[in-house]
Amino acid sequence: MIMGYSLSVMSMFGVVALSGVVINDSLVLIDFANRQRMLGESAGDAIHHAGIHRFRPILLTTLTTFGGLAPMIFETSRQARFLIPMALSLGFGILFATVITLILVPSFYLVVEDLRRLFRVTDPLIPHPTEETR
Repeated sequence: MIMGYSLSVMSMFGVVALSGVVINDSLVLIDFANRQRMLGESAGDAIHHAGIHRFRPILLTTLTTFGGLAPMIFETSRQARFLIPMALSLGFGILFATVITLILVPSFYLVVEDLRRLFRVTDPLIPHPTEETR
């Protein structure tokens, strides 16, 4: 609406493509955190290190995607009018989703860990001491 385009089928295709990129960014972050957990780090330390080490790949994914779509978003020709809604939803959506990926995903990771601790659900990634190793 800000750019003067309404919701269309093509913009919904952009949202579907956006969901794939956002899921990929989130998986990159969570996978790194889970690998750190397998090495024995706490949930807070693991997600903190994941945010530090995966910040650049997530940011580069965002910048290259938006940079590739920018010429189409700002195109004024009549031929491009068909694809501009898709590029708008994907381009600006990925800018917004990157902030969510870098802030909300780590927060939810820690919330889930707190819920596991509250309900005493064991995490299969964390090596728990057995009676023999105590």
